[in-house]
Amino acid sequence: MLQKKLLITLTTSRGSRQYTLGQLARYLLALFLVMSVCSFFVSNLLLVKTSDELEYLEQGINSLSNEYENTLDSISSEYESSLDSLSNEYEKTLGTQELQKGQLDQLSQTLLQLKVERDQLQEENLRIGELNDTLDASLYGLEDLLGLPVSEKMTSDRADELTVMTNQRLFFLSLVPNGEPIHGLRINDGFGMRMHPIRKARVMHNGIDFKAKVGTPVYATADGAVEYAGFNKASGFGNLIIIQHGLGFKTYYAHLSKLKIKSGSYVSKGQLIGLSGNTGASTGPHLHYEVRHLYRAINPEPFVAWNIGNFDSLFSNVKGVKWASLQKLYPLNQALQTAQQ
Repeated sequence: MLQKKLLITLTTSRGSRQYTLGQLARYLLALFLVMSVCSFFVSNLLLVKTSDELEYLEQGINSLSNEYENTLDSISSEYESSLDSLSNEYEKTLGTQELQKGQLDQLSQTLLQLKVERDQLQEENLRIGELNDTLDASLYGLEDLLGLPVSEKMTSDRADELTVMTNQRLFFLSLVPNGEPIHGLRINDGFGMRMHPIRKARVMHNGIDFKAKVGTPVYATADGAVEYAGFNKASGFGNLIIIQHGLGFKTYYAHLSKLKIKSGSYVSKGQLIGLSGNTGASTGPHLHYEVRHLYRAINPEPFVAWNIGNFDSLFSNVKGVKWASLQKLYPLNQALQTAQQ
């Protein structure tokens, strides 16, 4: 009986060699071949299954990735929408806050203005109260100034009466000469007959003299028009100013050093008209002042002393003027009624 042997021949460049395997070796080789074939098929099967699983897993991953992207897009869209909504709400809230802040600022300014106006009103009320007290005191003082009895109570009718009376008196004081024409010392030679210092004879002195330094200001004693302003040699008055006033009165200002007005001009009471001097027939610097009515010289003393407080005195002291005719213009109180009689 022939023994079964496996003969293996290996051929190289040096020649061929043969190897003989026993039965066990044959079984092992056969087992190896079988296992190799099984392993090959199992590996292919596992590979196919793994490939299928990988493909399924890849599909799952792709699906999850798509869902993730969709979810992310949805979340991003919702987030952007929410962010836009929040931004709009914030802007609205900010705008509302700005509006409220502006309204609060305006309200604060209004309250501040009201406080200022309230304080001003309080000050104005106090000022009006003080003004009323001062006005009452002034009106009582005005009664005293006008030489009238002081009223027990100052009423609006009494105030109106005082206002009318004051205006009437001021009107006549602006028309009729009154007050001193110069701030100077009066000379003893007043109105009337006297010994002339140059002629050495008794002559009529038609005015009063005020001793003053050369250049002392001379003022108009009432409103009027300048009849004459210049040097008058014939009268001996030197530089002379003659002013026509209302109601037929005139005033003369003589021996001036300088004239401040011209003939034909208009002057107001208290206006500077010239400077005192020593021109003409004069023995020293002084102002010769006269008051005339309808070209007749009148004693200037009552006119110099006349003012708003002793208003009635002029009509009693000056007899050469027909004051009665003035009653149609102004009720000159008891003094005029006495003068009429």
